[in-house]
Formats: sequence, structure tokens, C-alpha cells
Amino acid sequence: MRIAIGGISHESNTFNPTYTELDAFNVIRGNSILSLKVSKFLLKAGVDVIPTIYARALPSGTIKREAYLSLKNELIERLCEAGRVDGVYLILHGAMEVEGIGDGESDLIKAVREVVGDEALISASLDLHGNISPTLLENADILTAYRTAPHRDVEETRIRAANLLLKSLREGLKPRSVMIKPPILLPGELVVTDVEPASTLYGRLDEIDKKPNILSSSMLVGMAWADSPNASASAIIVASDERWEDEAIAEACRLAEAYWSLRERFHYEVEVGSIEDTIRIAEASEGKPIFISDSGDNVTAGAAGDLPLFVEHLLAMKVKRVVVGGIIDPVAVMRCREAGVGSRIRVEIGGRIDRVNGYPLEVRGRVMNVIEDRVVFRSDGVDILLTGRRMAWTTLESFRAFKINPEDYKIVVVKLGYLTPEFRMVAAKSIMALSPGFTDQRLDRLNYRMVKRPLYPLDRDFSWEPPYPKMDEK
Repeated sequence: MRIAIGGISHESNTFNPTYTELDAFNVIRGNSILSLKVSKFLLKAGVDVIPTIYARALPSGTIKREAYLSLKNELIERLCEAGRVDGVYLILHGAMEVEGIGDGESDLIKAVREVVGDEALISASLDLHGNISPTLLENADILTAYRTAPHRDVEETRIRAANLLLKSLREGLKPRSVMIKPPILLPGELVVTDVEPASTLYGRLDEIDKKPNILSSSMLVGMAWADSPNASASAIIVASDERWEDEAIAEACRLAEAYWSLRERFHYEVEVGSIEDTIRIAEASEGKPIFISDSGDNVTAGAAGDLPLFVEHLLAMKVKRVVVGGIIDPVAVMRCREAGVGSRIRVEIGGRIDRVNGYPLEVRGRVMNVIEDRVVFRSDGVDILLTGRRMAWTTLESFRAFKINPEDYKIVVVKLGYLTPEFRMVAAKSIMALSPGFTDQRLDRLNYRMVKRPLYPLDRDFSWEPPYPKMDEK
């Protein structure tokens, strides 16, 4: 049995005006793909695994057309060279937007289908925050998504997608994925899967999977900061055969209807407020470190990562024992490097990418440390971590790379939405600032043009009912 593996994965924030170029992608090719856990799973099962390429980039702005086509063409060329395959497993995200093309996943999977033909089966794993199109559904046989946010089941989902493909090929199944899209688009921070009502809703998925003629179920929240016609939640059910398509549609309708009924009950898992509010709450809180999420400038959802608004407020409020992780600014990093460790200088930081929500901020202070393209700059008791390259603030190592231990500070500001599991383990308390930026939690502040309306919460005065098939009319 021959199964090809590959994929292009990117969460695109269309409000970020900076295009994602080819050099932003980490690309593994050929035999390096065989080291992935999902590849090892298939190899252990006796499958002849055919590697193509797997490209992944940190969430950011829309992908430059030339960059995407370069990756797509290489994947397709390697797939063509592979010859006949029984199946294809693709690692996708579900919210990849490409300049001049739009939905990247749909474009990619159509090209894959043209190469492998109608007889081969295609299975894909997706992020919980994917915006799924009908075209993707039509060309894939199996679609299955993460079930946790924050994401802890990435490898589990990949192996599930590969195992469903393997099972279908061995048993001669012709799986059929169906989708119902309730008109809801929520920030992921409102649908944390460990918190009610989401925990009960996502707990239903394992039970749905056990039903006769059902292979898999998924409930995707969508990517709120992608202005796309496909932007919304998606309930996806995979039937074991097209004969059970109506049953799968009915199940998808029930799942979508449950999600719709909970739309006003989803809530933040932590205390929220303005930048000033969250700083005051953190100062008044016992213990340390107190984490504050700068949610509007969340790099892991594609924001610019260079807004200095928190630094401005911290300095104005004369707050001490704070570290801000971090601000992308190669120019400021260069200035600090030139000045040298220990130098007192005046430097402008941030506000070069996101000029919609911020501006460069002049700060005075001392260069505390310089490590390659990373700088620790101290201004009146606030340690500002400056980076010359785009990076995600998701682990303790993100700070340790600057020789900073977050646990030494009273307040830690991170450009995140919900905290990652590693930060949760050390945080005495977590708070989220509803700050401005390209990942603003207040979606009504963003200029949507392409999404299908009505769409909750942009629109509220409308009703919706799922299209149950006749065999299961209510």
C-alpha cells in the first residue's frame, strides 16, 4: 500500500498588511518527512510512505502568490514523480489565504486530486481554527480537526487522519465528508475547550465517532481574523460510505445546531479588561508571575507583534518588575547592538508594521543584553524584549532565549490570546487585555468586507436553522 504525505500549513491573518514570503516557511522534504510521528505510524503499519514536502510558517499576513506557488509546484512535482498511490495524507490548517488566489487549501487539494485521480483517497488533518470551503470538502474524502484549544492534540489528530485513511483503504471503504456551517465567527479565546459550555460540546465528538457508519466528527471554530467568504464555524462528519451521507448530514446538523444554541454562552476563561484595567488588576494581585495577554497583537494568530501600546501604558503608570515579550523591531535591535550592552540610549520601538493601531514609541533606558538578534532593553523598571525576527511567545524558552526567567517578575506581558499550557503551569494568575490590533477580540472594530452576512456576532438580529435532510426532519 502506497500513501503520499505532504502539506502546506499556514494561518493567514488578512488584516495584517504584510505579505508572508517564502523565507518565512520552514520546509522539510523527502526523507526528513519520514521522521514525523505520523509517518512513523504509517511505516510501522507496513505502509510504503511516499514523502513530498511539508511547509509551515508562523501565522502572519496573506501568503505572497509566488511563495505559495513555489511550494505548491514542488509538492505537486514530487507527487507526480511518485507515480500511482493508493492514498494521500495532507497536513493542512484550513485558514490559508493566498494573494490573488484566495483559499489556498482548496487550490492545493484540487491540484492534488488532478494528479492522483478519483480512485485514490485523500485524508487531511485540520486546525480547530480553520475556515473550511465546500471545494476542500468536495476534493477530500476524510477531514478531521483538532479537538482542543489551546491545542494539545496535534499529533493525535494527524495520526487519526492517517489511521482513518489506512482503515478505509484496507476495508475498501469510500468515506464521505459532509459539512454544515452555522453562521458564527468567534475569536478562539471565547471557545476554550476545557471550559463550559465548550467542554461538554467537544466531549460529544468521541460519542459521535462511536455511532454506526460514522468515522469521525469535528467542530471547527473558524479563524476570526481572516476576511474570507469561508470564514465561519464548521461542523464536519465523515461517513464510512456515501450511502450514509444523509445520516452524516443529520449528525452535522445536530452538532451545528448545538454550537449555534450556545453562541451567547461562550465566554473568556479569564478576567478581561482594557490595557489599563489589566495592569491595575495585575498590580493588585498576589503572587507572581501575573501573566497579561496582549490579545490584540497576538503573533500566534497573525498579528503584527510590534505594537508598543503596553509599554507606553506601563511607563505612564510607573509600573515596576515587568517584562514585555516582546516587540518585533529589527531597526531598534540594530540601534541597541550598535550602542552595546550597558549603554544608555533613546530609541524608537515598534509601530512600524501595524500603523493602523499604533505608532513608534520613543523610550529611554539601558541595553541590558544583546544575544544575536535579541535585545533586553530596560526602561524605568520595564524590561522590553526586542527581536529582529518574527517569533511566537508560547513557551518559557521564548523568554530564556533572552536569558530572562518570567518567574522572576511580578508581571509578564505576552503577545498571546489564551495562555499556552506551559505558561499556565507557572502563572499565579492570568488576565487578558482586550487591546487593539490585527487580532482585536472586538470583531466589530475590524473592517470585514468578504465574509458572508449575516454572521454572528457582527450581526445579531437574525435566526438560523440547519438544513436537516428529509429522512431526519424535525
